[in-house]
Amino acid sequence: MRGFAVVTIAQMVRYAAFLRGVNVGGVNLKMADVAATLTQAGFTGVRTVLASGNVLLESPNDAATVRTTAEAALQERFGYPARVLVYEVEAVRAIVAAYPFEPEVPGAHSYVTFVADPAVLAELSALAGLGSDGKITPGDGVIYWQIPKGDTLGSTLGKTMGAKRYASSTTTRNLRTLSKVLR
Repeated sequence: MRGFAVVTIAQMVRYAAFLRGVNVGGVNLKMADVAATLTQAGFTGVRTVLASGNVLLESPNDAATVRTTAEAALQERFGYPARVLVYEVEAVRAIVAAYPFEPEVPGAHSYVTFVADPAVLAELSALAGLGSDGKITPGDGVIYWQIPKGDTLGSTLGKTMGAKRYASSTTTRNLRTLSKVLR
């Protein structure tokens, strides 16, 4: 009787990778270079969306491994402390679908802040009842918020998330950007 080799093909997972602080604050990256770097790092189906650090890619690895690999590749190629939050595309779709406020309000920005650290999520969630910074509601690994245009950076939440201690575990995207990522 002949033996048969069993070949296992890893299931590819589609991820959304959100680079924090790209094309703001002096970190200027061309998205074509980002895509090439991530492709060279072993990811497939790499596609960038807009110029603000939104990347779709495929990998057989889990999100934590994708994050570590992407951060290392970007740091090596571009020489900056890369911060990347990674989520399965279907998880991002569910997060957007769960947005608790009217998504399109004239004169307001609708945001989702992705939070990778549960302790940081708890800290930021505590801001939900403070001040008059618009609407803030914690979700599953995210903070949903809506704020009048022009008030984002001066708001309690905006100033808090701008602190360096949150750089490795948070990134914010507006709802319109996330809709484009999911197309």
